[in-house]
Amino acid sequence: MFVITGAVGLVRMPDFYTRLHPAGMIDTFGAWLMLAGMCVQAGFTLVTVKLIIIGLFLFFTSPTASHIVANAALVSGMKPTGRRLDTPEPSSAGAHRETRP
Repeated sequence: MFVITGAVGLVRMPDFYTRLHPAGMIDTFGAWLMLAGMCVQAGFTLVTVKLIIIGLFLFFTSPTASHIVANAALVSGMKPTGRRLDTPEPSSAGAHRETRP
């Protein structure tokens, strides 16, 4: 269920940087939940120890990889849009700009 929710988040988000957040959550928490289920199924054996080591590896590498991808996109010149989902896109015809003091 968690992975499906994250996949819906990937579709709903407006730009690259906001899509990167649910993608990282799917990697980290979705994998952790699947590994936890496999640990319960395997019981306390050497397989469980190996699954815990894999989980620790994922715990450190997935957020690091998401950060590296976001940093590479920023360095390459990709700018965040800053647009929210609940605000309509500005139209070029008759658009008025507010000036703030």
